[in-house]
Amino acid sequence: MVTVPRLVVAAPSSGSGKTTVATGLMAAFAGRGLAVSGHKVGPDYIDPGYHTLATGRPGRNLDAYMCGPELIAPLFAHGARGCDLAVVEGVMGLYDGASGLGELASTAHVAKLLRAPVVLVVDASSQSRSVAALVHGFASWDTQVRIGGVILNKVGSDRHEALLREALEESGVPVLGVLRRAEQVAVPSRHLGLVPVAERRGDAVAAVAAMREQVMAGCDLEGLMALARSAPSVSGEAWDAVEAGAACGGPVPGAGGVRVAVASGAAFTFSYAEHSELLTAAGAEVVPFDPLRDEALPEGTRGLVIGGGFPEVYGPDLSANEPLRGAVAELAASGAPVAAECAGLLYLARSLDGLPMCGVLDAEGRMSQRLTLGYRDAVALSDNVLAAAGTRMRGHEFHRTVLEPGAGDEPAWGMHRPERRVEGFVQRGVHASYLHTHWASAPGTARRFVERCAE
Repeated sequence: MVTVPRLVVAAPSSGSGKTTVATGLMAAFAGRGLAVSGHKVGPDYIDPGYHTLATGRPGRNLDAYMCGPELIAPLFAHGARGCDLAVVEGVMGLYDGASGLGELASTAHVAKLLRAPVVLVVDASSQSRSVAALVHGFASWDTQVRIGGVILNKVGSDRHEALLREALEESGVPVLGVLRRAEQVAVPSRHLGLVPVAERRGDAVAAVAAMREQVMAGCDLEGLMALARSAPSVSGEAWDAVEAGAACGGPVPGAGGVRVAVASGAAFTFSYAEHSELLTAAGAEVVPFDPLRDEALPEGTRGLVIGGGFPEVYGPDLSANEPLRGAVAELAASGAPVAAECAGLLYLARSLDGLPMCGVLDAEGRMSQRLTLGYRDAVALSDNVLAAAGTRMRGHEFHRTVLEPGAGDEPAWGMHRPERRVEGFVQRGVHASYLHTHWASAPGTARRFVERCAE
C-alpha cells in the first residue's frame, strides 16, 4: 500500500518553470529535515540529477510508456520508500502524452495512477485576468485529475500579483505560491535540454540553493504539505530489484562478484538507477568508471555498460584517452558482453566528428542539426546479450547525432513505431543502439547480461 504524502508539479506547457518549482520544493522540504523523494515523469535523465542534488536520494523516472502503467505505483513506492514526502515533476504540458496515444505517459496519466494532487505552475509573465480562464480549463478538462493549487511564476510586481490573485479568487483553485522573476535560478541549456549536474557541479549546487530560497520565500510550504498529505492511499507493493530478478530466475549461479563496469562521469550521465540495482540483484558487482579520467577499465571487468550522455561535447577528451579506448576495444574483441546506448553507441564507433573513438563498430558518427526524439516500439532481431530474438521492448530516442551506417550486418532492433526500420549493431558480445530502454520493464535483461558475463 502506497501512503507517502505526494505532489505532482505540472504546467500548461514546457518552459513554465516546473523544474525550478519541483527542485526548489524538494530542497526546501529536505532543508527542514524531511526525507524527500524526487521523481520525473517521462524518460528525461537530466532533471533527476537536479532532484538528486536537492534531496540526497537517487532521482527516479516514472514512464508509463516504457514501463507500463502497472509499474508506475510500484516504482514510485520503491523510490519513495521511507520518505516523508515525494515530489513528482511532470513532463511538457499536463495533458501531453505519447504522440497519438491519448493520455498515455502524460503527467495527468501518472497523477491519476498515483492518485496524487497536482500543483499547476503557470507562467504569468504576459497575462493577468486570463490566468483564471487558463486554470479553469485545465482544472475542468479531466475531472479525475485533481488540481489542488496554483503557483504563479515570473510575476512582475506587487500590482501584477494582486491582479492575478483577484482573477483566481473565483476559480476555486487556491494560490499556493507566487514567484518573481529571478535570474539566479536559471539553469543553462543546450541542444538536449538542461546542462547535467555532473558537468557543472558547483554552479548546479548554487542554482539548487537559489531555487530553494525562491520557493521558501514565495510558496506556502504548509499549504503544499497539507495538500500532499491529502493524497489517498494507492494499492500495490513497492518494486524491488531482488524480487523482480527472482521472478526471472534469481541471481545467476556462479556470478557472485562478476564485475560489470558502468561508464559514468560528465560524458555519460544518462542512466536509470534501476539498471544497476537489477545487475546487482542478478549477482554482479557494479563498478563505475569515468572514460574522461580513467585510463583503464576496472580490474577484473567481465562486462561493460555504456549509457547515454554527451560524447559530442567531450569528443576531444574521450579521443585523447587512447589507453582506455584500446582497453574497450580489447574487451569487445574478446567477446565479453558490452551494452551501449546512444552516447555509448557513438563511443564504440570508429570516429565521432572526425575524432578517433574505440573502433569497435565500423561506423562514423557526427553531430546533426536534426533532433531525433520520441518513443519507439522495437523487437530484437537476433539473440544477443540483452534479449532473445523476438523480444519486444519499448524505449525512446533522444539525440542530435547521426551514425553512418545506422545499422550493422546484424541489426540490434527492428523498429515498429513511428516508422519501420532496422537500427543498431549486434556483433559477438556487443549490443549497441540509439534506443534507450528501462530494464525495470524487462528485468530479465539484466539477468541475461550477467549470465553472459559469468560464462
